[in-house]
Amino acid sequence: MRKEQIGDISRKYGALIVLVLLIVINAVITPNFLHINTMWNILIQAFSVIVISMGMTMVIATGGIDISVGSTMALASIIFAKLLIEYQMNFVVSLFAALFASCIFGAFNGILIGVFDFQPIVASLILMISGRGIAQQFNNGVVISFYGNKFSDIGTYRIGGVVPIQVVFIVLVVLVAAFLVKKTNFGLYVQAIGDNKVASKLMGLRTALILIGTYVLCAFLAGLASVFETLRMCSADPNNIGLNVELDCIAAVAIGGTSMSGGRAVIWGTLVGALVMQLITTMMNMNNIFYAYALVIKSVIIIIALYLQKEKEA
Repeated sequence: MRKEQIGDISRKYGALIVLVLLIVINAVITPNFLHINTMWNILIQAFSVIVISMGMTMVIATGGIDISVGSTMALASIIFAKLLIEYQMNFVVSLFAALFASCIFGAFNGILIGVFDFQPIVASLILMISGRGIAQQFNNGVVISFYGNKFSDIGTYRIGGVVPIQVVFIVLVVLVAAFLVKKTNFGLYVQAIGDNKVASKLMGLRTALILIGTYVLCAFLAGLASVFETLRMCSADPNNIGLNVELDCIAAVAIGGTSMSGGRAVIWGTLVGALVMQLITTMMNMNNIFYAYALVIKSVIIIIALYLQKEKEA
């Protein structure tokens, strides 16, 4: 096999190859790794990163980035728990309020970027910093716990007593995201803006509206992930929930092959990238290896992914 062919395979299937290698390594060195409950737990732990990464993929495909998703999670979590537990409001109303608040954050980012031409990193940095502060003010930074409450079993519910509810939602979110990117005008426009925003505008695309919609979608998914995480943990901690989640999400997108400069969205690659990130963490945790090593390994994989991406675009 020629060097060029090896390079092509690495660029196309590099993330998948790494995922398979991690599965094989874990099967050998990690106790009970192949047990079905371990597999379910890996997917549960990866839930937030997978779900938010679907939105992050589309944001990055526009040539943007959203580093405020962690703060969005904090806001959604505290609003959901405060309404549901402290004010004893209806579950659906509490859920709607949390998701609506998340969408407001997304719209704020989208308006700054799409209408006022803020740099995406600057726009989302504003909410990354202030958003968590806003969330903390809702309950003065105090954690709301509801262990033993009638809602405390929802986050650990298993369909048929076997399949965690998070896994079902992972499948639904990934399929919907793949459909949006591959089969709708919205997905086409998102990638067109990332490829050339000026040309897209000259072609008549409502770039500002599309960008707002993209950031709202990403924030909505962050809010959804936050509600599930809050229910699973039976607590809303605005100080810690979603902390640094944006880093793993961006890494998952980069590893999965979505162009970091915009113009190409690879949903299935992002899913693989998110699983790679989680498997590294699982390998370290289950083998009592210092977590700092996981950060180093993740960094190396990201560097390789970005290098291969650069080679492909050259």
